[in-house]
Amino acid sequence: MDNLRLILFFSLAFILMLLWQAWEEDYGPKPETTVSTQSGNGSTAEPQVNSAIPAAPQVAAPSTAPSIANSTAPAAAISTAVGDSITVKTDLYTMEISTMGGSILKAFLNDYPASLGDKENSFQLMKAQPPGLFIAQSGLVAAEGSTAPTHEARYQAADSSFQMADDADQLMVDLLWTGEDGVKVTKRFIYNRGSYLVTVQHIVDNGTGKPWMGSEYRQLMRTPPDESTASKFIYTYTGGAIYSEENKYEKIDFDDMEESNLNRQVKGGWIAMLQHYFLGAWVPPQDQTGTFYTNVYPGNRYVLGAYTPTVRVADGANHTFSSGFLAGPKLQEELAEIAKGLDLSVDYGFLTVIAQPIFWLLKMIQSVVGNWGWSIILLTLLIKLVFYKLSEASYKSMANMRRMTPRIQALKERFGEDKTRLNAAMMELYKKEKINPLGGCLPILVQIPVFISLYWVLLESVEMRQAPFIFWIEDLSTKDPFFVLPLIMGVSMYIQQKLNPAPPDPMQAKIMMALPFVFTIFFAFFPSGLVLYWVTNNVLSIAQQWYITRQIEQQAAKA
Repeated sequence: MDNLRLILFFSLAFILMLLWQAWEEDYGPKPETTVSTQSGNGSTAEPQVNSAIPAAPQVAAPSTAPSIANSTAPAAAISTAVGDSITVKTDLYTMEISTMGGSILKAFLNDYPASLGDKENSFQLMKAQPPGLFIAQSGLVAAEGSTAPTHEARYQAADSSFQMADDADQLMVDLLWTGEDGVKVTKRFIYNRGSYLVTVQHIVDNGTGKPWMGSEYRQLMRTPPDESTASKFIYTYTGGAIYSEENKYEKIDFDDMEESNLNRQVKGGWIAMLQHYFLGAWVPPQDQTGTFYTNVYPGNRYVLGAYTPTVRVADGANHTFSSGFLAGPKLQEELAEIAKGLDLSVDYGFLTVIAQPIFWLLKMIQSVVGNWGWSIILLTLLIKLVFYKLSEASYKSMANMRRMTPRIQALKERFGEDKTRLNAAMMELYKKEKINPLGGCLPILVQIPVFISLYWVLLESVEMRQAPFIFWIEDLSTKDPFFVLPLIMGVSMYIQQKLNPAPPDPMQAKIMMALPFVFTIFFAFFPSGLVLYWVTNNVLSIAQQWYITRQIEQQAAKA
């Protein structure tokens, strides 16, 4: 196989894929926006509460379905200034929770440095100020005549700092709220060692002397990322996503939220805000039917949330609303254990069925060699071995074409500008020598899905973040700081051109000569892990092509 042609086919296919994705975003089906008045769990639930979920700092007037209020406050007002904050430290998290509503305002991931070589500061996934505002809110909405703490209610905490003990496997943090009518609510955060999943509970104790009715909501609020810091060469998705058994994994991007408000009943599932390598998500009880919703507010604040059916709590009784929350890396195995389909947040697109086995194999190799760079090289070698026969057929076709170059040149001189007779003579020559000029195309087309899948695996896997290789390459997820790998790739493309038959069209020949330079510039800004794959693939292709071409030429010389 001509690896240069493979790159061209790959580029074309990749561009077509991006165009298709853009078309889907602009003209494809949008999320449903139907409003349901049916209760989520049948006869055991009361009708939905006719009260709005508030947005800081104002409370909306009652409406037919819970929604976020149209607050006029700027996004910057949503900060620790709205209430005291408590700090929670576990083996994986350092979180800041506001006593105003128990909102999660900050989340640092202890195992992930903020930047390469920074051993002092952890990566901050959530924060309460733009740019990059990203917070998690939850609360209760009570029916008329009852009270409940929304994310604007002020809680009390026993301390301002909580830390998981070295010999403990669990940490429990309680916030307390008491209503004027005698309702008591404990908002409890349960952290478990070694897990990014946090159980968040609202425990309602009804001492009002009458039944209490209400529902729980959980939501994620964030602003779009700072475009000035985004890569101009690599696209990664930032926005909402939801999962349901009926519709599976769906992206709900910011444009979707601008266009219409989502309001859909879903059993189980999950909601999330995604970004490159990381996510924040709420995971409702999987046997519970709730409602997923979206809203957009001033200051480019986008909200993706879910609320439960209304629950009736008898006087003197209690009820616990419970859901899972996580803010962490997209580790596929861990996410799959938390909720069905949550691992799909590592988005490989429509080639997921191919990409996931490739990632599994890459991870298995890494578990043996202990280095992601060498794992990429070995994986590339295994893929080349799998497609060896297809590549061999392609290289043989090209070697025979190269052997025919002098005779084709003689035909061009003979027929001059008569294209019709020249093409007829060339077809006759191919038929006589039993050469298929398109023999190298099918093997390339078969391999394209695999190579695109590998591209997404190397781009989307958080395991690549700050993963070192050797020498100067300390992070496979960023560009080569000295551009050595892109230069090697450009040289390898040039060598491949010399092994291939020259194009008969002079203009085409000039374009082909310029491609190694163009692709060197293009790949200079790609993550070094991706460039390492292409360099390895090129080197292996050169070796295979040289060997097969030499065999064809030796056989022709003996004949």
